[in-house]
Amino acid sequence: MTSTDGPNGPSLAIPGSVAASFPDAAVAAHYGDPFAEQRALAHARGVVDRSNRDVLRIGGADRLSWLNSLSTQKLDDLAPGAAVQSLVLSPHGHVEHHLSLVDDGAWTWVHVEPGEAAALAGFLESMRFMLRVSPEDVSAGYGVLTVMGQEAIPDQAVHADAAAVQSFSFGTDMIVPRDRLAAAMADLREHGAEYAGMWAHEALRIAGHRARFGTDTDHRTIPHEAGWVEPAVHLDKGCYRGQETVARVENLGHPPRRLVMLHLDGGEDRLPAHGEPVLHGDSAAGFVGSAARHYELGPIALAMVKRTVPVTATLVTAGISAAQEVIVPPEVGAKARSAVDQWRDGRRTR
Repeated sequence: MTSTDGPNGPSLAIPGSVAASFPDAAVAAHYGDPFAEQRALAHARGVVDRSNRDVLRIGGADRLSWLNSLSTQKLDDLAPGAAVQSLVLSPHGHVEHHLSLVDDGAWTWVHVEPGEAAALAGFLESMRFMLRVSPEDVSAGYGVLTVMGQEAIPDQAVHADAAAVQSFSFGTDMIVPRDRLAAAMADLREHGAEYAGMWAHEALRIAGHRARFGTDTDHRTIPHEAGWVEPAVHLDKGCYRGQETVARVENLGHPPRRLVMLHLDGGEDRLPAHGEPVLHGDSAAGFVGSAARHYELGPIALAMVKRTVPVTATLVTAGISAAQEVIVPPEVGAKARSAVDQWRDGRRTR
């Protein structure tokens, strides 16, 4: 993942805030009680400063049909206000960018991982040709706030400061002008949202089985491995770069690796670092992406492991034993949708 020298988020000016580490060093990790912040995000309402993320804005009459031809999601008929995920793949089908996007009827707003906008904007600029599109990196002028939880906040409080709003199952992302970020956080606090840092957000993301580009993935990752086919890939749309790999895995084969969640031995007082090798016996099995302490589950992590590692095997990372929770089943691909459904149904009835 690329580093970024962008401005600090408003969360670091809040009394009691503690700065996060790379790649989130520009925003708060927590405000003194990460577990309480997790509970707020899970059961009440919280707001997370994610203004370290990069933002792009794309204008022009051809923007949606153009993006449809370049990425994995069907975007040519995207309705205003509908938020979706999409991927930009290499010619060989490896994930190069993970996009969260929404179109407001005049502009398409995209946010990506910190430091990724320049490379994405460069790629988009190279693909403009004669089309009526205008991609622009607006990270210096806009940042992302994420509202999560179960208690409702009035729409006017969520939308008041936002240039764009993206509602996903994991929360609502607001793209806000940077000069309004602090005021927007304060407004949400006045309407009952607790401040929560990236430690809380990341713990719930890991527990929710959601891979983070560049942290839980590497340069070899293909969509099936990370569980991104269902949320970010449209299997019946027209051609796009890397489609051959997606179609080949979907119809003929299996991905070489699969994303798992690790339940780490709670007797250890440390978490594995990003990139820490995962072992199955004496053999290399994969690597750790994200790790966190969850308020209910204890220490957990996401890891990318070989597909052939038995799902019941106990793994070891950084000297810590770990049980697997399957996210991407070994059967994925090769027209195995029915097998995946049967596997999921079996889990539901346990």
